[in-house]
Amino acid sequence: MKKVNIKIYGRVQGVFFRYNTKKVADKLSVKGWVKNNSDGTVELIAEGDDKSVDCLVNWCRKGPIGAKVDKVNVKEAKYKKEFKDFSIVY
Repeated sequence: MKKVNIKIYGRVQGVFFRYNTKKVADKLSVKGWVKNNSDGTVELIAEGDDKSVDCLVNWCRKGPIGAKVDKVNVKEAKYKKEFKDFSIVY
């Protein structure tokens, strides 16, 4: 099991990035949250089995149609099984 903190840079707000991230996370049974930051980035915490989290990370490198991802920072953290689902934070 794995937990990561992901920060995505580029044209990632206003392109349904959070909505599509949730859709992908739910499909992969990944738990956590996603939010827009005031600096124009999108940030998320994702927990789940290694393969599913890796798939979500790879999806974030491209994002949804309309997004232009310039950079993705991924930091691993200690897995705590602290989330019941994947949510969008407003």
